[in-house]
Amino acid sequence: MKVIAINGSPRKGWNTDTLLKKALDGATSAEAETEMVYLYDLKFRGCVSCLACKLQKEPRPNRCVLRDDLTAVLDKIHEADAVILGSPIYFSEVTGEMRSFFERFLFQYLNYDDYTKPLSPKKRIGLVFTMNIPESLFEDFGYTSLFQRYENWMKQYFGSCETLLATDTLQVKDYSRYHLAGFDAKAKQLRHETVFPQDCQKAYELGVKLVRQG
Repeated sequence: MKVIAINGSPRKGWNTDTLLKKALDGATSAEAETEMVYLYDLKFRGCVSCLACKLQKEPRPNRCVLRDDLTAVLDKIHEADAVILGSPIYFSEVTGEMRSFFERFLFQYLNYDDYTKPLSPKKRIGLVFTMNIPESLFEDFGYTSLFQRYENWMKQYFGSCETLLATDTLQVKDYSRYHLAGFDAKAKQLRHETVFPQDCQKAYELGVKLVRQG
């Protein structure tokens, strides 16, 4: 059993990274082989719409033909049994690196002959999203539809998806050093000490579940 985590955060050691590590710990406890990939350590670009993965030739490509640091990662994901995708939410979207990754990851499997039958292999998918706003603001910022869209894509392409949301997260260790007066520093710290550990436990359980599903 192979589980690979794709980290779309630029901040190592912070919320998204911590949760993904906990998820991999859970997968390891269930005797899976695990690996973490940091997208911000790689040099790659998004889909360039060359359509080479759709060429009418045998064997049909069905795979991204661009050659850069993401090539080997996409190969590993193709062979993995489960994939955990993690990103903070910036400006009501995943990070730029994660969005470019999603383009390359999904477009290679898009089947223009029959949209209902993507060419992707079945696998277990986990989504981990972190954000600094509370759930009460989801509708105002379009987060509910955002998360549902990504989950629907994963289910359509790979058959299943589990989503973990960590809300109202701590942004920095010392708020007094930054122009962040719009946030309640004490409340943020308290939530980090009381709620975030629960998120970590949920991430661990997610890793276990992805291994043991089916």
